[in-house]
Amino acid sequence: MNKNYIYILIMAGVSFLIRALPMTLFRKQIKSKFIQSFLYYVPYVTLSVMTFPAIVNATQNKISGVAALVVGILAAWFGADLFKTAVACCGVVFLLELFM
Repeated sequence: MNKNYIYILIMAGVSFLIRALPMTLFRKQIKSKFIQSFLYYVPYVTLSVMTFPAIVNATQNKISGVAALVVGILAAWFGADLFKTAVACCGVVFLLELFM
């Protein structure tokens, strides 16, 4: 049997367990505020963990990636919508890559 099939079967099993275990273990409503808040923030943390390294490593120079990340955080903090934030980040990367 090819190693790729073994890898695919293992990944399928892990994916199934991740989805099936919560349904079998938690039959009642979760009343703990700590666990509820933990489960509420899991998708945001997962997305952040996947996105932030990609932002820094997507440019030719890590300094421009970090600068774009800082500008994006500041633009979002001060209420800029997604398009304005993306344009600001792209502009910072363009200017820094142009002059570095």
